[in-house]
Amino acid sequence: MSCDKIATRIAATRNHTEPLFGSVSGGRLVGDKVWLWGDDNLLPNALSLMARRSAIHRRIINDKADYIAGKGLTFSERTPILGDIIRRANGSGDTLRSVIARLALDEAMFGNAFLEVVTDSSHSFLSLYHVDASTCRIARDSEHVVMHHDWQAYRASEAVTLPLYPHFEEQNDGTLRSIVHYKDYEPMFRHYGVAPYIAGLGAAAILYKTDKWNIARLDNSFQLSGVMMLDGAVDSEDEAERLVRMAEERFSGNPGQVLFVLRDHNDGDNSRFIPIDTQSDGDWASLHERSEADLVVAHSWFRSLSGLDYSSGFSTERILHEYEVALNTVILSEQEQLLEPIREIISLILGVDASSLEIINRPPTRSKPLYMRVWEARKADGLDYDESDPDQQLFLAQITKYNITSLE
Repeated sequence: MSCDKIATRIAATRNHTEPLFGSVSGGRLVGDKVWLWGDDNLLPNALSLMARRSAIHRRIINDKADYIAGKGLTFSERTPILGDIIRRANGSGDTLRSVIARLALDEAMFGNAFLEVVTDSSHSFLSLYHVDASTCRIARDSEHVVMHHDWQAYRASEAVTLPLYPHFEEQNDGTLRSIVHYKDYEPMFRHYGVAPYIAGLGAAAILYKTDKWNIARLDNSFQLSGVMMLDGAVDSEDEAERLVRMAEERFSGNPGQVLFVLRDHNDGDNSRFIPIDTQSDGDWASLHERSEADLVVAHSWFRSLSGLDYSSGFSTERILHEYEVALNTVILSEQEQLLEPIREIISLILGVDASSLEIINRPPTRSKPLYMRVWEARKADGLDYDESDPDQQLFLAQITKYNITSLE
C-alpha cells in the first residue's frame, strides 16, 4: 500500500478510534491478580503526592521531562506519512510530541510509562495513546496490563486488560490493541521499573517539610516554642483538660508550639511562659540546601537546568555547558528509549521506514546572535568554514525558523 493511501486511511479511520481504557468497548479480563506496585500496590499514588508537595522535586521532574520531549520531531521528506503521525498521533487529536511528553513525564515521575497501540487486522491505520501509568498494573501472567481508574477501590468489572507489546488482541470494537511498557531497569525488580530518584525520596521529603515548617512559622507570626505554666484550682481532671484546650486554641501554634501545664494554685499567681529557643534557623536553612543538592544528584540532573542557581547570577555559559552534558548523558539516551519502540511499531504496522524519526533538541539559551551567518558561527567555534558555501550563507535565524516550522 502506498504512503498516500495509508495516509488517507489514517485520516478516515483515526477519527473513530479512542483509547480502550475508559471507553464502552471493554477488554478481555485475565483476572484480578496483579503484581503489586509497592507493598500496598499504591506506590504511584505516593510518588504522585510527593511530586505535588515538594516544589523543587516537581520542578526537576517537569524540566527533565520537557527536555526529553524536545521541541518537536523531524523526519525524512521521503516518508511523508511520518509527518501525518507527528501532527495527529491518535483519534483524540494529540500530536506525537504531546504523547511523548506525557510518556517522558510518567517515566521521570514513576520510572514507568505505558503507550497504547491501536490498529486493525489489515493494518490500515495506526493510533498511539498515552496511558496514565498510575492506572496500570502488570497481570500475574506477566503478559498483560490491567488498567483501573482507582486501585484503592478496585472492581474487576471496571478494569480493562490489554496484552503487552508485541502481542495484539482483538477487542469488541474490532480493533487490535497492545500496550508498550517502558520501565527504568533496577536489579531485583522484574515487573516494574524504579524511579531514578528513588535514593532521593528522603531529600524530597525534607524539602517538603522545611517548606511546611516555614509556612507554619509565618502563620504563627514566628512565635517561639515554649512551656506555659498555669496556676489554677480545678475540681476534676476534666475541668483541667478543658482549661488547657481553651488555652491551646487561643495561644498555641505550629511550629510556635506551646506545652500547657496546669498545676494547683499556690500562694499568688505564678503563671508564666518559659520560651524554648533552639536557634535552629541556620540549621534548617542548611538542611534545606543540603537536601536540595542531594535531590538534584539523585535525579541525575543539573541545577542550572531547573533554575536553582538564578539567585547567584544568570550564567549563559554554565547553562549551555550543563545542557551539553545533560544532552549526552541523559536526554539522548532517554529519547532513544522512547522512540525505539515507536519506530518499530510504525515500520511493522504501516510498512514504512521510520528510522528518520528523531526528536529535535534546542538549548535553553543561545550563545550566538541570530543575525550571524552559519560560516561566522562555525568560525567563532573554531570549526572549518567556507564563506562561499550557500548553506553556510544562511543566517542562524533562518535555521531556527526552519526547525520550528518543520516541527509544527
